[in-house]
Amino acid sequence: MIGPVISKAKCKDFIYPENSFCNFRKSCKRTLILFLIFAGLFLFPSGVFSRVVPTSFADLAERLLPAVVNISTSQTIKREGKGERPQLPPGHPFEEFFEKFFDGPQRRGSPNRRITSLGSGFIIDPTGIVGTNNHVIKGAEKITVVLQDHTRLEAKLIGRDAKTDLAVLRVKAEKKLPFVEFGNSDKSRVGDWVVAIGNPFGLGGTVTAGIISARGRDIGAGTYDDFIQSDASINKGNSGGPMFNMKGEVIGINTAIYSPSGGSVGIGFAIPTKLASPIIKQIKKFGRARRGWLGVRIQMVTKALAESLGLEKARGALVAGVSKDGPAEKAKIQAGDVILNFDGKPIKEMRALPRIVAETDVGKFLRVEVWRKGKLITLFAKLGEYPQEPKVFVNQDSSKNGANTVSQKVLGMSLSKINDRLRSRFKLDKEVNGVIVTMVDSQSAAARKNIRPGSIIRKIGSDQKLVRTPEEIKGIVLEARKAKLKNLFFLIEIGGQSLGVALSLQGKR
Repeated sequence: MIGPVISKAKCKDFIYPENSFCNFRKSCKRTLILFLIFAGLFLFPSGVFSRVVPTSFADLAERLLPAVVNISTSQTIKREGKGERPQLPPGHPFEEFFEKFFDGPQRRGSPNRRITSLGSGFIIDPTGIVGTNNHVIKGAEKITVVLQDHTRLEAKLIGRDAKTDLAVLRVKAEKKLPFVEFGNSDKSRVGDWVVAIGNPFGLGGTVTAGIISARGRDIGAGTYDDFIQSDASINKGNSGGPMFNMKGEVIGINTAIYSPSGGSVGIGFAIPTKLASPIIKQIKKFGRARRGWLGVRIQMVTKALAESLGLEKARGALVAGVSKDGPAEKAKIQAGDVILNFDGKPIKEMRALPRIVAETDVGKFLRVEVWRKGKLITLFAKLGEYPQEPKVFVNQDSSKNGANTVSQKVLGMSLSKINDRLRSRFKLDKEVNGVIVTMVDSQSAAARKNIRPGSIIRKIGSDQKLVRTPEEIKGIVLEARKAKLKNLFFLIEIGGQSLGVALSLQGKR
């Protein structure tokens, strides 16, 4: 018997035989619903499954391959000299070996060595503009772009940006070249399908597919780390090649892999187009990147720092230093401020600020919200252009009072007013004044925060009081303990650089 056995009872009492897929009773209504669901799955598979798992990437690959290029570079490495032949006694077993090595024909004249490397790129303009990684063409004397039809074109470097590892090339062709367009990487989600095309191991025109494994990866490559991680196979030679979404838009530039063995292990990283696209456009237009610059040195806000500054939770970027004559100094941003919002964008963590600033137009007049002395303050800054030469960070709060006071012991630190003897001992400039740390107990909270002798204490507490004497510091610590605070904020200057630390008040007195 194939179908169910139907008794003379009402329609609701369907009895299924024991050899059916399940042995229980169902109402007519539920049976009808199940039937419609299964019928829909089998009758309309394209509307359900094709959106989840592509049946093929062939059409996409065929359309995109012509716009992806191989990049070959070469440069000459000069030998520093053939070296001096060791003086060995006659009959030494290594005499013949050294004679061949130092005096052989391959060493005479110290010939230079020519090295080549391979990478990938993609055409972003039919006139012959090519995007790639900076490390692919770094130091190259000759750059050759190889098209899919094996046409070889000599390329000229328009410009490059080492901070984001991007470069732009130009080639001249007899006809307009196929090209690809940038998509919005912010719309890509973890789990989305992606296709990578490149030149792994010099094989050329290789297509691999995978999914986005993670977003916003910081791999320690630089200030602007915000990589897309994918499991599409990426190997040596894929650098500079594009990562596509299913629309055929470039959403990333393949740049790095994690590989203990040197080959693909399914962890590749791509620069998102949200970061790459404006930089490439700037290089194309100006020959260099013109990124926004605020002129601050920042550090992460830890839970302890947030508590010591009166913030309800750890967020934002703590300003540890301000560049002299920079946009931040002109906007009255101070060391010790916590930047919580920049141009209407909340700063949830420190590393977000450099990227947001860099992506903002140079010259824009914008609002900056900072946390200072327990209050939210709104300031206005005119964004500058990131300077080619590094700027000096200045301490805005140096005291000019040079009177001597008695040394004090506070939180495991021995503190003294700076005098001529201490200036000589710690090699400080004459202009430097204030309270200096002369000794640190190795078991103290200060030692665990890497405070060392020679550090200068500038500000203390959530109100960031400027301190000039050890007695002031000791008094503030005592008051904080009476208030039963767990941590106390200190703005320390170490080696000319400011650093915000939260010292536990449970340590040594």
